[in-house]
Amino acid sequence: MTPLISRRSKALSGSAAVPGDKSMSHRALMIGAVAIGESRVRGLLESEDVLRTAAALTALGVSVTKGADGAWRVLGRGVGGLAEPATVLDLGNSGTGARLLMGLLASHPFTSQFTGDASLNSRPMGRVIKPLEQIGAVFNAREGGRLPLALTGTAEPVPITYELPVASAQVKSAILLAGLNTPGRTTVIEPKPTRDHTERMLRHFGAEVKITDLDQGARSIVLTGQPEITARPVTVPGDISSAAFPLVAALIVPGSDVTLTGIGVNPLRTGLLETLGEMGASLTVANRREEAGEEVADLHVQAGPLRGVTVPAVRAPAMIDEYPVLAVAAAYARGETRMEGLSELRVKESDRLRAIAAGLAAAGVGIEEGEDYLVVNGTGGPVAGGARIETGLDHRIAMAFLVLGMAAAAPIVIDDAAPIETSFPDFAGLMNGLGACIEEEKQP
Repeated sequence: MTPLISRRSKALSGSAAVPGDKSMSHRALMIGAVAIGESRVRGLLESEDVLRTAAALTALGVSVTKGADGAWRVLGRGVGGLAEPATVLDLGNSGTGARLLMGLLASHPFTSQFTGDASLNSRPMGRVIKPLEQIGAVFNAREGGRLPLALTGTAEPVPITYELPVASAQVKSAILLAGLNTPGRTTVIEPKPTRDHTERMLRHFGAEVKITDLDQGARSIVLTGQPEITARPVTVPGDISSAAFPLVAALIVPGSDVTLTGIGVNPLRTGLLETLGEMGASLTVANRREEAGEEVADLHVQAGPLRGVTVPAVRAPAMIDEYPVLAVAAAYARGETRMEGLSELRVKESDRLRAIAAGLAAAGVGIEEGEDYLVVNGTGGPVAGGARIETGLDHRIAMAFLVLGMAAAAPIVIDDAAPIETSFPDFAGLMNGLGACIEEEKQP
């Protein structure tokens, strides 16, 4: 374990580029793996999660290498062309890698074994298993649909129309990736829009994807199966979920003025920016452009007072990974912030809703935790701090509470920083470069 301590910081200042978008990095590797030709991927997030996906694809017969120029090269095998692995596919802590790869392999006629670390092996996979079984895949999993599990793909996949019971980009993406090697049209109906990186990247590689808006905010996504997709260059923008941490830190540390460059601002990922705007944040989105079908921009943020707001449940899919650090912003805001529709947080790398609530309470912040909501009673100034936070092997909980400590009256200690490597390598180094004071806890 690697405990870190975060102390009250001086004003943060400067410009920084955060690591590449994790969601897009996984998808670029997987879709490139079933394209024809060599795809060059620049800006790939070289975190443990993404490197586990690269290793799994290598085991499936795909050449995935990093060139001297820093770009990654993926030599695809074509749709349906992956090979049976000789080893167990170990996805570490990556729920995204595991669920999306299950989708990709559901329509390949061989058996693969999946496992992960203690955190991943405790997470339920039933929401992905159910639709993939309808396509024809067979699963042999632990109780509750948990890893380790064996997946036998089908030689005769059946196109399905599947209505998601809960809005989930991972489940949607798993079905669409299974649909790549399935004849006919595979359709996913989502109750409200979720991040659409898979749809955008499939189109970028040449697949036919039709999106239709339905009643009451629902959407239909239709993929025409068995296309011949061809290699494409991909530039991965900075991950807005990673940018959220220095962004909120700059808002709560007095006197801060920070610019984050080249951040992905996909409209279905910007719920945090919308919410912080409602809270009164001094936040400017500038230099908008498009790369590989995705919107990219620079974010300029300055410290200033925040006010409590109500964050509606409908916004949750657009910011589901940002709630831990939003709760930190809410702790420093004036008044009550109520976040609704948070049930998805219960099945992330940890029970994030419980972890957020417990950590804030330990740091002296008034909270109310419900089954699917959280109320934070903001101080309007520095929180008490002085707490030791159990992160539960969750990288976002770890980073969120390190941010909390940057403006707290007393330091915050997190029990283990190691999981941060799954999404944000050298997080402490980047933050310290802006002026933060994060260091390893000295043992007595």
